[in-house]
Amino acid sequence: MSARPETRTPAAPASTAAPSSRLLGGRISRWIAVILIVAAILVFFSVANDDWFTIVNYTLIAAIAAISLNVLSGYTGQVSLGIAFFMAIGAYTAAYLGGDVPNTPLDPLGLGLPFIIWLPAAGIVASLVGALIGPTALRLKGFYLGIVTLSLIFIGQYIFLNARRITGGPQGRAFPVPAIGGATFDQQNSLFGFALTSGQQYFLLILVVLALAALFVYNVMRSRAGRAFRAVRDNETGATIMGVNLFEAKMGSFILSSFLAGIAGALFASYSRYIIPNYWSLALSIQFIAAIIIGGIASVWGSLLGAAFVFGLPLVIDHFSLLPVASGSGIISSGDLNALLYGLLIVVFLLFEPGGVIGLARRAKVLTRKFYTHKDEGGEPAEITDLPSEPQSQLDAGNSTLTKGENT
Repeated sequence: MSARPETRTPAAPASTAAPSSRLLGGRISRWIAVILIVAAILVFFSVANDDWFTIVNYTLIAAIAAISLNVLSGYTGQVSLGIAFFMAIGAYTAAYLGGDVPNTPLDPLGLGLPFIIWLPAAGIVASLVGALIGPTALRLKGFYLGIVTLSLIFIGQYIFLNARRITGGPQGRAFPVPAIGGATFDQQNSLFGFALTSGQQYFLLILVVLALAALFVYNVMRSRAGRAFRAVRDNETGATIMGVNLFEAKMGSFILSSFLAGIAGALFASYSRYIIPNYWSLALSIQFIAAIIIGGIASVWGSLLGAAFVFGLPLVIDHFSLLPVASGSGIISSGDLNALLYGLLIVVFLLFEPGGVIGLARRAKVLTRKFYTHKDEGGEPAEITDLPSEPQSQLDAGNSTLTKGENT
């Protein structure tokens, strides 16, 4: 009778601790990224001149507006061409509440309120206008919704050009400057013994507003409301079956987008100090659409990267005079180059990487993780015990049968 084969327990693979180590590595990498960002901000704040602060401040304001458009078009899937209109609403709200009291009947109206009032009020008034327009506009979707939001641009142009007491008419008007006590941001002031230029003061203010807006949108999109936004974007019929109220979800995203656009418009107008109504045109809305497509749709980081490409890069080109001044035929100006870059980048990303720059970064991250995961997997292979072959098993079975017969 053959002996029973000895079995051994397979050795546990060495990759059982991989998930925990991967999670720990992800947390460490995030903290490292935060430390690097903070260090870069401190270095930039210490060594940059006013020209660089101008470039970065305009880019950060554009990032706030890009986040607002991403809330509506990226996360909720509602086509919108009217972001310039809501930015103008926020800008002129700030101008009316924070502007100087008029000295003559021809001067634009102003109440002279502090920026702690007119800055939030700019977003609130823009969101209220969005709440009034939303019920009518959001009955449509797709191409038709885009046409309705496009009409807001032309309606706004007519109103802004003729509401002279608010907007200043075709010649424009001045916008208020933030002030804390007697210190205004258009002058050099001291903070904790350090002298801060106008650009540095605006940089701190805009950076705080951008951080709050990005953090708020990021948390909202991880909440139940954010999941409802994405469900509406992916499939409205499926979202309805899941119990999502389509009207509430669309209105919520529309109001939140309008609020952030109004804040961005107030900051932009205040930093520019003087704007004419023609600035709030369709071209500005198209620039923001290009920003979220190039940077990454439905992504806060994509909004930041898109604003850097669409708004920051042209300012850098103009600052360093990388292109000759257009003085004759055959010379490409910076404006022409911007238009060419927008069109080319939009086509390239729509065809090859719809996720934008942030999509490329995510794909590189996944490939890197797969590489290290494959490298870390391993361990001692399990020992396989040779079992008796089939003929030997039959012989043993026959011998056992004969033995039983003899005993009988």
